[in-house]
Amino acid sequence: MSESRVLLVDDEEELRRSSAQALELAGFRVDTFASAERALELISFSFPGVVISDIRMPGMDGMTFLQRIREIDPEVPVILVTGHGDVQLAVRAMREGAYDFVEKPFTAQMLAGTIRRALDWRGLVLENRRLRAVAGKRDDIEQRLPGRSPLMVDLRYRVRAIGASDADTLIIGETGVGKEVVARALHDLSSRANSPFIAINCAALPQNLIESELFGHEPGAFPGALRPRYGKFEHGRGGTILLDEIGSMPFDLQAKFLRVLQERVITRLGSNETVPLDVRFIATSKLELEPEVAAGRFRADLLYRLNVATLRVPPLAERRSDVPLLFMQLVRESAARYGREDIEISPSLASEMATRDWPGNVRELRNAAERLVLGLETDRDETASSANGSRLADRVAAFEKSVIASALAAHGGALKPVYESLGISRKTLYEKMQKLGLDRRALTDEP
Repeated sequence: MSESRVLLVDDEEELRRSSAQALELAGFRVDTFASAERALELISFSFPGVVISDIRMPGMDGMTFLQRIREIDPEVPVILVTGHGDVQLAVRAMREGAYDFVEKPFTAQMLAGTIRRALDWRGLVLENRRLRAVAGKRDDIEQRLPGRSPLMVDLRYRVRAIGASDADTLIIGETGVGKEVVARALHDLSSRANSPFIAINCAALPQNLIESELFGHEPGAFPGALRPRYGKFEHGRGGTILLDEIGSMPFDLQAKFLRVLQERVITRLGSNETVPLDVRFIATSKLELEPEVAAGRFRADLLYRLNVATLRVPPLAERRSDVPLLFMQLVRESAARYGREDIEISPSLASEMATRDWPGNVRELRNAAERLVLGLETDRDETASSANGSRLADRVAAFEKSVIASALAAHGGALKPVYESLGISRKTLYEKMQKLGLDRRALTDEP
């Protein structure tokens, strides 16, 4: 791993500096951070390194930091640094996915040895992913955006096509469909993958501080501004800025942001000097913005400048055939995250998932998978009660139809790879398609 990195996070400056010096002498490339929030911006699905974090810190503590990293990529090795009284907490963290922990006081040699093992493991993970992609297996994008429906196949194609460019992108989709997952995938596919990924929730920015948060300020720009401060735009230079729910950005601020998009410069509050800005902008919205423009709530020129490329992430209601396999994948991931044994999902339960409405989309489906893994009976009870109105044969047929439809879509309507992958004969596949009313042309958009 020639490009391997070590992110060292500790709020104690002296310990942070001394540890970094010792690790650099041992041959590691070390980036230090006083807070977990700053380090989190560099974590991605392709991050080629290891994270070392103190377990007790102000703001985001080590346990929360671990959880946030695992949401991005559960196979990033995280080493937690603990005090004597935190050992039990560290053991629990390892059960929840931490790679290892070291107890204070520790020697540089001990820490360096743990880091080398973690880097070797991370290298194997990334190499395995690369080889699987070369061999035609699921690549990173398919793992993050799973689904065999034509809508998801098309979305992955567009993400791969747009990701390598620097094009500003608008992502449209309902709540919970995975808009930020798509944004991170675009970032990781670009040449900016090793630079910051800054996510800004436009709906959560305080009205009285929004310009300072985005553009930064100079001393004396407003009461309480005692020292200069980088804004989030400037902090993300070289990387990607995600503007989540851009439709919530105040109308008067949209004009200033339009200038940033057009000229790629910013001016801090209280200053007349412009600062060049090398970033890629990605925006998300749960609402179509054209009606917002018509209603006078969003600037038309900003919309036309922002959506150089537009991606629409489909809700589960538009790709029900993906739900059974997606639910089974989420159950496996939840079982691994909570250290539980794998749960066998019956065909009837999987097909039942496809018949339900999921207004919260993938986020809601993931919650259902986690409740099932944790042993809560809510989903099982609901499944049992809703299943009373349908015969087992009907539910099995519905599941069988969704699996065959997904396979047909994934293979572009070609029958041979479908019946080979499903382990059935060509004659059996024809009979099932006829019985279930499946038309491969309808599933593949063939004329």
